Amino acid sequence: MRVSRLDFDVAAESSHSDGGQKRGRPLSVGGVAIASPFFQAALSGYSDLPMRVLARRHGAAYALCEVMLDQFLVSLTDRAKTRHFLEIAAEEHPVGGQLMGSEPNQFAAGAVKLADAGFDVIDINFGCPVKKVLGRCRGGFHLSQPKVALEIVARTRDAVPPDRPVTLKMRRGMDDSSASRDHFYEILDGAFALGVAAITVHGRTVRQRYVGPSRWDFLAEVKRHVGPERLIFGSGDLFSAEDCLRMIAETGVDGVTIARGAIGNPWIFEQVDALWNGRPLPPPPSLGVQAGVIREHFRLCRETYGEKRSMIMMRKFCIKYSASHPEHLAVREALVRVSSPEEVERVLQTHYAEDRPGRYVPREVHGGQQEGETCS
Repeated sequence: MRVSRLDFDVAAESSHSDGGQKRGRPLSVGGVAIASPFFQAALSGYSDLPMRVLARRHGAAYALCEVMLDQFLVSLTDRAKTRHFLEIAAEEHPVGGQLMGSEPNQFAAGAVKLADAGFDVIDINFGCPVKKVLGRCRGGFHLSQPKVALEIVARTRDAVPPDRPVTLKMRRGMDDSSASRDHFYEILDGAFALGVAAITVHGRTVRQRYVGPSRWDFLAEVKRHVGPERLIFGSGDLFSAEDCLRMIAETGVDGVTIARGAIGNPWIFEQVDALWNGRPLPPPPSLGVQAGVIREHFRLCRETYGEKRSMIMMRKFCIKYSASHPEHLAVREALVRVSSPEEVERVLQTHYAEDRPGRYVPREVHGGQQEGETCS
């Protein structure tokens, strides 16, 4: 769907709060300035340091690390194999650390570990819909138990330094029952009362996972409910720059977090930044530009993980990058088979040597993802 010039103008004026975003004015999330309302979401298995750095370089105003378990963080030591989980590049700030768990005291201890590591914002995950997460009373499961959820919020807010904002990620409920709706609003209102600086709402239920559309009308309802003085960010079905502008225009949310639409597609951030600031939509990245970003992503992976593990990490990203190539299926097939940096380079030399125009990532590429592939 193409968005009109009028929609862009409405979107630019859609935020009504003192802390909200207008064109050229940063958001203030608990005192942390964020330059524009377009962020990279936390994505399990994806939003590591290399992905976050590339998102920021391409215009993301803020990025969240992949969600981490509280018990994992509490036991984490400075071992070479695991230290990358808490690594932050100097160019990333502001950057958010996202946390998931089941027990309030341990959750708070994990939050302190994220704060000590230097994350500027601590984000609580009450939205993950993955079955094994729900089975362990984590993530989206907390939407069924407001008392425990709000205890986690309270303990976390008390545990981290007062100048470190705490935010929250939710889905619109466990399901579409009236009880689930009541629980959602109890947690939403209670979290703000406890000092949460902003809440991100995904327009699907936990039971939906990624099946069916995200209900943007619910985001509009939530924003009307909290009023102009509290920050609500929207999530769900943001696969193009125009989607991001349209969500702000239609719902009035103060910002949007781009999840699956940003995997292997950091250019979505510079595209939405251009539209937000009244410039034409940039063309899709050429094949030469794509190859350069893939090589840089590989370099960052090697610095983060070392030579051997970087290959494992890069294969899944390369498959996502292939969606911007006009011969997507052939390139994807070639990248699925790579097992060494030399093989990746051969694919780049074969399929990206001619600096031809690329393409915007088609929506159907995202629609084919399996349920629960990412925890976001």
